[in-house]
Amino acid sequence: MPPVFETLFGNLIVPTILFFALGLVAAALRSDLSIPEGAAKFLSLYLLLAIGFKGGHSLSQYGLSADIFKALAAGILLSFALPFLAFVLLRVMTSLDTVNAAAVAGHYGSISIVTFVAATSLLELSNLKFDGYMVAVAASMEVPAILSALWIARRFSGDTTTACVPMRELLTNGSVVLLVGAFGIGAVTRENGMAMIAPFVVTPFTGILCIFMLDMGLTAGRSLMHNRHLMRAGLFGFGVVMPMAGALLAWGAGALIGLQTGSLFLLMVLGASASYIAVPAAMRIALPKATPGIYLTLALGVTFPFNITVGLPVYLWLAGLGG
Repeated sequence: MPPVFETLFGNLIVPTILFFALGLVAAALRSDLSIPEGAAKFLSLYLLLAIGFKGGHSLSQYGLSADIFKALAAGILLSFALPFLAFVLLRVMTSLDTVNAAAVAGHYGSISIVTFVAATSLLELSNLKFDGYMVAVAASMEVPAILSALWIARRFSGDTTTACVPMRELLTNGSVVLLVGAFGIGAVTRENGMAMIAPFVVTPFTGILCIFMLDMGLTAGRSLMHNRHLMRAGLFGFGVVMPMAGALLAWGAGALIGLQTGSLFLLMVLGASASYIAVPAAMRIALPKATPGIYLTLALGVTFPFNITVGLPVYLWLAGLGG
């Protein structure tokens, strides 16, 4: 087997990705396997707390620097720009109307924090270091894409009734609050804080992530099966092409500002992922004429499984070439 394929295969055969694949298979087999809703919510909160706290702790070891602000600027610019690329691809590859295309486009500039968490786990399993401030970059990419999507909808649909989502509602999204808050606590408490809660945020992290990925596999598989009547070949193609395009743009931006392999990989993952939590909530308010079954299924049922099973190993390999 060529070395490149050995590398990709080795990055694919890890517990987190395999448990996600198990969830997909169970959904396809219509198994009654499920994770209780309350437990799934706890797992989400745990992962956001753990990754935020560890990122803040890592930042406290290095302090503020120009590299942090370069990475934040790159992330924010990517988040603003990617919906425009997504909108163009959707108009070329699909027959979606302007409002639905704008709603979908907004999902592809924002980020999937679960994909980001899975990526950090892959780096840890591969013994590759990354900069803790990448957690802050992830948080900074939640909102700009929504603003771009709303501008696209207003500019190209001619619908002046498009609702404005209050900035406060975007910034107080639970995922963003917990991620940023835990990041700040980790940065402030430094080594003492990590010593106190390391048995909670470090030791069980991978095992809990495996259970969460199993649940995400079940959710993605069932969403895809339930909404398959809405999906067309062009939409499926977009769900694969767009994350690759976003990852390549992030690769270029990250290499330009000098990110090392681990951090470059995470920026690529952020550029490739699609939101299925914060952005859908915003789109339901701002673009009520858009069809949730389309943008949710694309983000959760197509792009998320693609990134977890195929994208992450490919992005890690590419990051190794440029980092």
